[in-house]
Amino acid sequence: MKSVPFLDLGKLHSSIRGELDAAYHRVMDSGNYIMGPELEAFEAEFARYSEVKHCIGVGNGLEALHLLLRAYDIGPGDEVIVPSNTFIATWLAVSECGATPIPVEPDSVTHNIDPALIGAAITSRTRVIMPVHLYGQPADMDPINALAAKHGLIVIEDAAQAQGARYKGRRAGSLGHAAGTSFYPGKNLGALGDGGAVLTNDDKIAEKVRQLRNYGSKVKYQHDIAGYNSRLDEMQAAFLRVKLSVLDQWNARRREIAQLYTRLLAGADIGLPAVPNYAEPVWHLYVVRSKQRDALRAHLERQGVSTVIHYPTPPHQQGCYRSLGLDGLPVAEVLANEVLSLPMSPMLTDEEIRYVVAQLRA
Repeated sequence: MKSVPFLDLGKLHSSIRGELDAAYHRVMDSGNYIMGPELEAFEAEFARYSEVKHCIGVGNGLEALHLLLRAYDIGPGDEVIVPSNTFIATWLAVSECGATPIPVEPDSVTHNIDPALIGAAITSRTRVIMPVHLYGQPADMDPINALAAKHGLIVIEDAAQAQGARYKGRRAGSLGHAAGTSFYPGKNLGALGDGGAVLTNDDKIAEKVRQLRNYGSKVKYQHDIAGYNSRLDEMQAAFLRVKLSVLDQWNARRREIAQLYTRLLAGADIGLPAVPNYAEPVWHLYVVRSKQRDALRAHLERQGVSTVIHYPTPPHQQGCYRSLGLDGLPVAEVLANEVLSLPMSPMLTDEEIRYVVAQLRA
């Protein structure tokens, strides 16, 4: 029996160990550990990669979204439209501002927010639409942006799972007014700790986020607004610079793995991912569906195949949101009971993929 991990970060990092070691020693020897040249260089490189004017490194993906909402003066009494099917950080960023998350159901095929349902959720209190590029596949942004323009709304992308993905040829993170992303270690572009970034072409929003992340300060010991301590540190920026240099190569391998999964699973009694013609996903996750999901997962675990459920409980059913009294979100609830993420990593071999498929078909 083989053992196929869901994601082996040790193996991933060993492939670039020399470059990571050099980055570590470069930072250690520099004496600069916060807000230094590595961060400045990474911000410039990732902004260029993401095809935007500004990248502002922050503490994590949740804070990237939260600081963006703060920069747009979102607060109590405001509503932010979010997907009902997402990691809870998308909702928490809204709550941290004192605003109210308003969930909209996903398209049952792509699992991303359904643009056709957003209009009915817009009220006089709506300020922002926050689509998520779930599993590394861009949401359908043109109709979302059109709705936002019609109603005078802001569009903030949650691009935490989609570094390098494209929508109609344009990079995820460049498709709305601004975007937040995460460098959690398991992401396509992951740090060796926590990290995140804000992406935008808006000079004023970029300046305000830079101020908010650094105690509300533009000049040391002068604090014009009540800010936060949310800074991407030099060590993580240096590591991310190394990994950014191989991100396209790793994403290309993820695409190969996804294609192999899809070809080998054709005709199996299981729901496979669908890719619209507007999307070039980067396959952060390869998510299948089964009405016998839990039994399937248990079988795969017995055969040495590690899987993960993204996500077993929708945000509206979490204890922290019970007070909102939300119901009538059946698509998110069905997905929570049926989705299963198969092993996905640039380090997986074709032999390992064939073993996963064989066990799944069994």
